Amino acid sequence: MPLSAQPPAGGEERYALSASLDNARHLSSLLRAVHFQDHATCFATASGLRVTVEDAKCIQANAFIQAEIFQEFSVQEESVMFRISLSVLLDCLTIFGTSSLPGTSTALRMCYRGYGYPLMLFLEEGGVVTVCKINTQEPDELLDFDFCSTNVVNKIILQSEGLREAFAELDMTSEVLQITMSPDKPYFRLSTFGNAGSAHLDYPRDSDLMEAFHCNQTQTNRYKISLLKPSTKALALSCKVSIRTDAQGFLSLQYMIRNEDGQICFVEYYCCPDENITEAEL
Repeated sequence: MPLSAQPPAGGEERYALSASLDNARHLSSLLRAVHFQDHATCFATASGLRVTVEDAKCIQANAFIQAEIFQEFSVQEESVMFRISLSVLLDCLTIFGTSSLPGTSTALRMCYRGYGYPLMLFLEEGGVVTVCKINTQEPDELLDFDFCSTNVVNKIILQSEGLREAFAELDMTSEVLQITMSPDKPYFRLSTFGNAGSAHLDYPRDSDLMEAFHCNQTQTNRYKISLLKPSTKALALSCKVSIRTDAQGFLSLQYMIRNEDGQICFVEYYCCPDENITEAEL
């Protein structure tokens, strides 16, 4: 009987959260994409699992793993929330190594009894089962960027290879990345101001890389590259990226990631604009 099919001893109702995956790599690769701080807040509802990481109240990353990704996913309460060491969780998920032999995968069963209890992981590969218990903590209050669709001023959807090329070509010695989004030329421009001088990269609205273009007004904002760099982990895994800004210049980067089984997950980064830049400097 595969591990993912085994019921936990004592009955399912004892667990506030229980889930199983045939391939733990689907979870670990997504979590690595938001692993720029040691701790994360996990939030589970019937629709799936959200893992949130924040830094300096300036950047927030969310990995969304829909319930359908799991072979079994059960939440006994309206919502379940806890804080956990993301570093330890990733170490446990990859306890059999990060790359499996062809035709093998690490099966995962994850159980959480509720407030104050550890997160239990049962991992099985090649008939060997490892049990991990990870202490959970009181969750911190999370930032609310209030990034609802009604607040969005500009939005484009780009094939990820376009943004990957941009990060490779632009001067990353620059402290900031300037993003211009406009209904008129240059439409979508990325600029850096590094040791070698200024560099600009423009994308016309009819570019083959542009999948959607909805810009209502011209906006130019700067973001600290140190805050954006963690999102390149998600960019490397993704096939498309949605880039949105609101009236205050807050940035949302939503990466669409397709796993080896063709299932779709999302990783979203929110970043605040660099307040040290005045309009005169732009």
